[in-house]
Amino acid sequence: MRYPVLIIFFFIIICDISGQSGENEWPLFRGKPDLAGKSVSELPVSPTLLWTISTGARTKSSPVVSNETIYFGNEKGTLFAATTDGKIKWKYEGGSPIDAAPMVFGRKVIFGTNSGILKAIDISSGKLLWEYGTDNQIAGSANVWTSGNKSGIIVGSYDYYLHCVDPETGKLLWKVETENYVNGTPSIANGKIVFGGCDGIMRIVEPLTGRETDTIEIGVYIAASPAIASGMAYFGDYNGTKYCLNLNSGKIVWKVAAKEESAAVLGIPAIGVSSVVLGSEDKYIYCFNPRDGKLKWKYRTNGRIASSAVITDTKVLATGMDGYVYIIGLADGKKIWNFNTGTPVSSSPAVVKDRFYVLTEDGRLMAFGDKKKQ
Repeated sequence: MRYPVLIIFFFIIICDISGQSGENEWPLFRGKPDLAGKSVSELPVSPTLLWTISTGARTKSSPVVSNETIYFGNEKGTLFAATTDGKIKWKYEGGSPIDAAPMVFGRKVIFGTNSGILKAIDISSGKLLWEYGTDNQIAGSANVWTSGNKSGIIVGSYDYYLHCVDPETGKLLWKVETENYVNGTPSIANGKIVFGGCDGIMRIVEPLTGRETDTIEIGVYIAASPAIASGMAYFGDYNGTKYCLNLNSGKIVWKVAAKEESAAVLGIPAIGVSSVVLGSEDKYIYCFNPRDGKLKWKYRTNGRIASSAVITDTKVLATGMDGYVYIIGLADGKKIWNFNTGTPVSSSPAVVKDRFYVLTEDGRLMAFGDKKKQ
């Protein structure tokens, strides 16, 4: 009976870690732990700006949405909770800039700060529940794995470690040492934690124990995170090369080198059934075939792309340092709609049913949707 039990146990890990988010939920950066940026909700063809909240401070954080509440941070170190009709519910002063998106898990909002502190806040009261200290800056969002009645919050730090803490207490469960900064958000799918860093290595870690099961030498800074789909991890490096990595074999399936200098990939790919979409500092948004890396189309913007796109079955939602929000056809790469926010946008959008939310670098949260459905 030993082997069937092991198979069932592994299946539970796969199902629980993968997770699903409903149409009204975008509870963590990129929507789900796999960071694939795929929305189950379709985008409106011609969205309208519904409302704006100004925080009065610069922000690079991305918004997340859970239970009709939007959470985001800014460079003053303030964590905001706002209603979907544009009202502030509460604010928490974190004491240090919040560059990354927060994460909602259970009754907690969890986020990291530039001072290296991971904090958990009660979603109802905005009160601190626990905090965990790393030894350097936290630049990426936290993520979560769940297996049966066990869970772990994972976050990278500039202290050269990936940390895993208990979501109830904030106590350390395990940590994995790297050779340089861990800048991005770790991705989770199919019983694997996958992350890269400034040491140029993509690492695969077992969630329950923190055991490192594989390391793949890339040789170039990996500033952003991988996105996982169908056993493959898709990511880009600081030289602008795009990769597809088979997580079972540890082999690179394909890679596409940048054709220009200053083409660093700082965002995370969005993965669909037949498309891999990501932006670059060379001002282009690219769409590749996930099987062989062949270019399907590219769309030129007016500025660098530092954020991560979101895709639906038919559309791409992207933001740029040119201040524009774009909706592009997934099939042909043609522009459907754009909106000029008037200031650079380096954060990634959150998408829920009939709406999407964007944060601008001057600290405005903007809600877009179809007014007829509000």
